[in-house]
Amino acid sequence: MKKLQTLCGISALLLGAAYLLLSCAAKGSAAPASGSNVMMERARAADYDEIIGMDIEGEDFNTDEFDHIVDNPFLRARDNPLSTFSIDVDTAGYSIVRYFIENGSLPPKSSVRIEELVNYFDYSYAPPDDGRPFAVHAETGQCPWNAGHLLARIAVKGKEFPITERPKVNLVFLLDVSGSMNEPNKLPLVKSAMSMLVNELNGSDRVAVCVYAGAAGTVLEPTSCDDRDRILDALDRLSAGGSTAGGAGIQLAYGLAEKNFDPAGVNRVILCTDGDFNVGLRTRSDLIDLIEEKAKTGVYLTVLGFGTGNYKDGTLKQLATKGNGNYGYIDTIEEAKKMLIKQIAGTLITIANDVKIQVEFNPATVGAYRLIGYENRIMRSEEFNDDTVDAGDIGAGHTVTAFYELIPPGSEAGALPQADPLKYSVPADTTPRGEFSDELLTIKVRYKLPKETESELLSFPVKADSVRRAGEESPDFTFAASAAGFGMLLRDSPYKGGVSYDTILAMAGRSIGEDEFGYREGFLRLVKEAAEIERR
Repeated sequence: MKKLQTLCGISALLLGAAYLLLSCAAKGSAAPASGSNVMMERARAADYDEIIGMDIEGEDFNTDEFDHIVDNPFLRARDNPLSTFSIDVDTAGYSIVRYFIENGSLPPKSSVRIEELVNYFDYSYAPPDDGRPFAVHAETGQCPWNAGHLLARIAVKGKEFPITERPKVNLVFLLDVSGSMNEPNKLPLVKSAMSMLVNELNGSDRVAVCVYAGAAGTVLEPTSCDDRDRILDALDRLSAGGSTAGGAGIQLAYGLAEKNFDPAGVNRVILCTDGDFNVGLRTRSDLIDLIEEKAKTGVYLTVLGFGTGNYKDGTLKQLATKGNGNYGYIDTIEEAKKMLIKQIAGTLITIANDVKIQVEFNPATVGAYRLIGYENRIMRSEEFNDDTVDAGDIGAGHTVTAFYELIPPGSEAGALPQADPLKYSVPADTTPRGEFSDELLTIKVRYKLPKETESELLSFPVKADSVRRAGEESPDFTFAASAAGFGMLLRDSPYKGGVSYDTILAMAGRSIGEDEFGYREGFLRLVKEAAEIERR
């Protein structure tokens, strides 16, 4: 049964009204006096998701939802010297892009989160050696898609946990077994992925399993992984059917996690779903309020998305963010292995909470700048020092990469719109003090250690004479930049400059490096497939 493209709001309402009228006629009942009034009542009853998900004449409507993204603009350093954002370790965006391309179409532009394409890959950044939970590095080179511009990279590397030092874990699997999960790439893949994770745990770890469909229920009380066969059997017996009581399921899962809470261990709910919450706590705000409150108790949330058709990407990403967890999209068993085996420590163990980055640009050496990606993670400058403001979290071994495109001073004059002169106040003097005139920018990072409420600060400058010449950038810099360029191309970003598929392939091809698990080779194949789709 073929899938139609996502319907826009008004079209969905009109088609839903037509369906109601046709249904009434087919049943021999009187048609509603006003189809539009009926639809308004249905919308007021919060049934919008159900309306646009109906079948009409045997067709399934694809109601996948992705939050709108507007590319960050260039900002003048003299007018806006501070740029502040929350870190993001999620990688779901790359897997979603891959899913669309490998199934023969370019992804929706709003599904392309550039930072998640960049952060999907491992980079050989040096780990911390000063007792901090992570190290921060910077590198600046030439911008590959805009001649005369620079590209500044900020890189974060979390400390590793040897397997023998991993704390014990108290996990609750919250699994969606509603009717929409009855597809090969949904519940069967969930069961395989969770079984794979169970096989990586040991006797000191505990797992509980609960499910939700028409109602929520406990399949397995907290059980030691010494009894691994019992856990695997509980997973194997799951089947799909019914509607989706997502809110009730989450409440049940947190209750199980709290029942077996270990103050010295990792306490985490792992939610596996196709993203369709249409019964119970159905509004995003209700779910977020619940999850934020539970995160404060020390029970974190990991969200794993599966399948398409009615996928609520924006909801799942926000739930993971507010639950002090990470968000992944599993489209293949290989992706499950990446998240749940190769990167198990990063997925399960949080080493720093509320990590914020603030960059101060020197207007003497930077005319304008643009943060590439992280559009939905932008923060106000004053929020950087406010420890009550939530931000992203870093897991053990995680790497985080962010790029700024820089325009040299003077070059931005004709390229950016100019604000009118101020009438009631005098602009601040932006002339840098002499001792700092050789600096491009200063990087500041705030973070909290787990269970702490006060943040710690890390700060260091980046010198103007540290800019690498073209061709001298590190392989990791070049490969990460190729992923960022690919994202801009897929988004058709107004700032993509001269980037092309050939440019991306050349950059990625010369910077693959060791590529132990073949992820970078997979990126090259993906770029080639996208180029072929565009040519068709």
